[in-house]
Amino acid sequence: MSETVGIKTKVQKLGRALSGMVMPNIGAFIAWGFITALFIEKGWLPNAQLAEMVTPMLKYVLPVLIGYTGGKMIAGDRGSVIGAIATVGIVVGAGDTTMLIGGMIMGPLGGWGIKKFDELVDGKIPSGFEMLVNNFSVGILGLILAIIGFYAIGPVVIAVTSVLQAGVEFLVKRNLIFLTSLFIEPAKVLFLNNAINHGILSPMGIQQVEETGKSIFFLLEANPGPGLGILLAYCIAGKGNAKSSAPGAVIIHFLGGIHEIYFPYILMNPLLLISVIAGGASGIFCFNLFNVGLTAPASPGSIIAIMMMAEKHSYFGLIVGVAVAALVSFAISVPILKFMGKDTSLEDAQRQKDAMKKQAKGIAAETAATVPAANTGKVTKIAFACDAGMGSSAMGATVLKKKLAAAGLEGIEVIHTPVSSIPADVQIVVTHEELGERAAHSNPNAERILITNFLAAPEYATLVEDLKKRNL
Repeated sequence: MSETVGIKTKVQKLGRALSGMVMPNIGAFIAWGFITALFIEKGWLPNAQLAEMVTPMLKYVLPVLIGYTGGKMIAGDRGSVIGAIATVGIVVGAGDTTMLIGGMIMGPLGGWGIKKFDELVDGKIPSGFEMLVNNFSVGILGLILAIIGFYAIGPVVIAVTSVLQAGVEFLVKRNLIFLTSLFIEPAKVLFLNNAINHGILSPMGIQQVEETGKSIFFLLEANPGPGLGILLAYCIAGKGNAKSSAPGAVIIHFLGGIHEIYFPYILMNPLLLISVIAGGASGIFCFNLFNVGLTAPASPGSIIAIMMMAEKHSYFGLIVGVAVAALVSFAISVPILKFMGKDTSLEDAQRQKDAMKKQAKGIAAETAATVPAANTGKVTKIAFACDAGMGSSAMGATVLKKKLAAAGLEGIEVIHTPVSSIPADVQIVVTHEELGERAAHSNPNAERILITNFLAAPEYATLVEDLKKRNL
């Protein structure tokens, strides 16, 4: 049993690392997607000159950005530089093969290498030679890793990529790709991370776009249809707080693209996993039937983002796929809620979700005793922090901004940020309780408010009252 848990933890850690390298660079992926959708021969505005940007961005810019980010995750600024250098070696050595996966290997490898070197020479460098050693160590080690990537690691990555492509082609040719919903949909609810979408599906999708101009892989996890069906079912057949809150959740999920909002609704009635699996599978079947694809990852998974990233001829099939996924999920969910619904409260489900999230991330919850006591100084900057700094934290920041405006509190900047890179000038950090330790490491001087629900945390009211005393 313990062995199984250990393997699970290692897999989850790997998934977080992969998604952590992609998520900060989603904007670059989207930019590349727009250029592809607009300017290639079959695009909206064909332009041969501007289309020349497509290949260099895909071949060089995106892998190097991933390598840069991967190195930075391990060893800060020095790691980012050597991660980028090492990635160039594997990119050039790969020929025509896109080295996104290569960047995910070389970036962290470069960061790890320079980190170990710095630990080895710590306290041993003669005074006055620090800059010389620091600069040349990055240059020399970067050179070595670039050569290793060129000759040794590149061929291995090419072989692995070929195997993955063969597996994908097997599923696509036999119209079996809808079976991926069997693990994608439960994983979304149980693991609550972006590992599958941005760590696995996005690199595979980018490779497919290079070959066909679009990819269905960007839709496998991002499709909002299954979650929409769940929430609409609660609007009709739900009970109590779950029913009353569902309409608001529909807007946040479908238009805002924050899928995490519907996870507690499933945890209230775990049989609803059948609904999202069936909805996801039916949606993917339609996407495949109509040969639908996106030109770049849709992040967040909003219908707006999906439509913006859609390939020129994909709109009809895209709408059909999302609608069918929602209808199937809705049709299965309504009788489940009516005849097999449990009395579990939404609040209990939220706590259950948070507990699952802690287990998936492998992070122990921080107790209130570890949170610095609030001071009485004036507050000018508050940060909401989550893993990627784009989903839950953005939603929470919006909620607090409205509460501050209603209370007449001005001059307080409220931002959302990844928990790993909280700005040093932030005075108060609001984050999930399981991320408290990471928030403390990122910005040890900030006060921390640990919550369990970004959308409706009771701590917001207490914070507003405290800010009134400190700022007014």
